[in-house]
Amino acid sequence: MDNHHHESHNHNGHQQHDHAGHHAQMVADFRKRFWISLILTIPVLILSPMIQNFLGLGDALRFSGDLFINFIVSTMVFFYGGWPFLTGLIDELRQKNPGMMTLIALAIAVAYFYSSAVVFGVPGKIFFWELATLIDIMLLGHWIEMKSVMGASRALEELARLMPSEAHKLMDDGSVQDVPLDQLHAGDRVLIKPGEKIPADGNVTEGQSSVNEAMITGESKPVSKTEGGKVIGGAINGEGSITVEVQKTGKDSFLSQVIDLVREAQASKSKTQDLANRAAFWLTIIAITAGAITMFVWLGIVHQDFVFALERTVTVMVITCPHALGLAIPLVVAVSTAISARNGLLIRNRAAFEAARNLQAIIFDKTGTLTKGEFGVTDAIVFDGKLKESELLAYAAAVEQHSEHPIAKGIVNSVDKFKKMSDFKAIPGKGAQGKVEMKEVKVVSPGYLRENNIEFQNGKIDELNAQGKTVVFVLVDGDLQGAIALADIIRPESKAAVARLKEMGIQALMLTGDNKQVADYVAKELELDDYFAEVLPDQKADKIKEVQSRGLTVAMTGDGVNDAPALAQADVGIAIGAGTDVAVETADIVLVRSNPQDAVDIIALAKATYRKMVQNLAWATGYNAIAIPLAAGVLFTYGIILSPAMGAVLMSLSTVIVAINARFLKVEKE
Repeated sequence: MDNHHHESHNHNGHQQHDHAGHHAQMVADFRKRFWISLILTIPVLILSPMIQNFLGLGDALRFSGDLFINFIVSTMVFFYGGWPFLTGLIDELRQKNPGMMTLIALAIAVAYFYSSAVVFGVPGKIFFWELATLIDIMLLGHWIEMKSVMGASRALEELARLMPSEAHKLMDDGSVQDVPLDQLHAGDRVLIKPGEKIPADGNVTEGQSSVNEAMITGESKPVSKTEGGKVIGGAINGEGSITVEVQKTGKDSFLSQVIDLVREAQASKSKTQDLANRAAFWLTIIAITAGAITMFVWLGIVHQDFVFALERTVTVMVITCPHALGLAIPLVVAVSTAISARNGLLIRNRAAFEAARNLQAIIFDKTGTLTKGEFGVTDAIVFDGKLKESELLAYAAAVEQHSEHPIAKGIVNSVDKFKKMSDFKAIPGKGAQGKVEMKEVKVVSPGYLRENNIEFQNGKIDELNAQGKTVVFVLVDGDLQGAIALADIIRPESKAAVARLKEMGIQALMLTGDNKQVADYVAKELELDDYFAEVLPDQKADKIKEVQSRGLTVAMTGDGVNDAPALAQADVGIAIGAGTDVAVETADIVLVRSNPQDAVDIIALAKATYRKMVQNLAWATGYNAIAIPLAAGVLFTYGIILSPAMGAVLMSLSTVIVAINARFLKVEKE
């Protein structure tokens, strides 16, 4: 790929958008050039004397002026189909970095100008059909490649989309008016109804609710907000209505700062150079050198006539540009992208995907990645043995059915059959109560026990608290019967994924905004190599840098908006797809399922893909080792000389081998 496609336009969202649009235009452009060139190639092939002879048609298709028509059609293919390569040549030479474009442009230019000279009287053979097929295949290769590279930088639009479009602004006369966000100013008061997105950063002045900030901060529990509490624009309000005084809008807001972090991390990411480009650079040198040596030997040493020497030189130059090289990488890319998509692994950034084979450490976000991001019951403790654990849960679930709180949902989900309940009452800020089977059941927080001086002795509770679990207590007819502990549930697949990474020699680390106790508990359960706890969103990218500074190539796997800067900072960003769109848009690879094992599969696929690319490049360029000396006429004295037509057959063969080899790529599941 020529490098100028990859330049990052990250100065602002508008340019970001332009860049994505520009990329889509280029894909469409290559597609159009390919089809038009392919149609124009048909008459070029039919009118080519070499093809006619090859098919044993003799002069059956010859007519006066046929060569001239061939010249006109070939000129159209050369200038229209070859245009991206000719401009690419200029760009590469300007950057003093000759690669694929230089090689293709060199071969098609030599073939075109030499064949045109033959049409107008210079003795020799016509290479127009070589020229046309070479351009077709190179356009196809680039089209496939660019399609697979598409869709890179919509991250910032996705981040901005977290914000609602309007806010309910409270006017001085007490009325409520819906206004666009850009009309909000610091000091304005806005009303936020249950389930709505918060329109700006600010302080709660009235009402109470719990707010889901998981998208932005990664905090797994909804955070309860009362008067004076701070809220972040883009978070989702829970069950209560609140009034918020706006403090920061637009550029100053938390979300905008996250957007800037993402932009910086994206802009500072290094671009890996394409393997094929390096191969092409050396082949360009070889082509020019081999062509020059061929000309020099035939003219200067063997004293053959100029026409023969020129024909050999052109054959060498044209044959050196292998069609197979143009397809060696794009075909593997297309196959690996298709395979991964079938397995729910979406590759968005090729360079980073290729880098995944060298990973030494993978950092997982905790909430929603290693864990489910939802509360579940981990322990049920019965105090004096009057109840069974299942009965304790059944009583609690009966009461909690009517509550919307995430902890209540966790308890409800732990039970299959529900007992009947009546007289439900919420105990504000402390829990809930109701009548179950004629008994009065309360499910309450530790704060309720303290307020009512209810004492209990149980070492197990301290242990659960130390693990960072949330503990609620169950009272039946005023007697404390037991406790239920809840935590963010660890995914069953997480353990297997970590074990597989260790087998591959890759360190597994964890990054979380959650407290140290929770992090320590999860890290021990999964046997992680290291973890960082209580990391604020704007520090996540710094933690990635810290691990990178240990000299490790790092992947980040996460799902929240707060992970976006870290995903962009990591060498490879992997978004667990059940997360927010924004993480998905800054990631290099998106996993459709929320399964950490898929992150391991993608590394295995990256390794397999790289092996296939190297094999294909070996085939594509190795054929030159045989073809170039033969084309130059090394075995001329033995009557063996590689005609351009035979060179083309060899070239086609290597292309077919490359194509078949690419098809054998597969996801290696353990």
